[in-house]
Amino acid sequence: MTQKIRIKLKSYDHNLVDKSAEKIVKTVRSTGAVVSGPIPLPTHRKLYTILRSPFVNKKANDQFQLNTYKRLMDIYSSTSKTIDALEKLELPSGVDVEIKV
Repeated sequence: MTQKIRIKLKSYDHNLVDKSAEKIVKTVRSTGAVVSGPIPLPTHRKLYTILRSPFVNKKANDQFQLNTYKRLMDIYSSTSKTIDALEKLELPSGVDVEIKV
């Protein structure tokens, strides 16, 4: 059962994404599968501009930005052991994991 598994990680904190990626790579390599990655994808940057005071100071603005960090990993020659190890793996709650088989 050799199939390619693609894993995408997303988070607002780059430390969480990197630690989760390391954890996944370590568990997958321990089962004997081949991993390419983690490949850093471009950071999505969302900028919000908000008026400080809607009445008096119209030119006073606050700017906030929200960065989304992403990593991509491909797993080749995976076995049922690899899939079981990935299911049992516990990742932090701030990381969104998307797995495609």
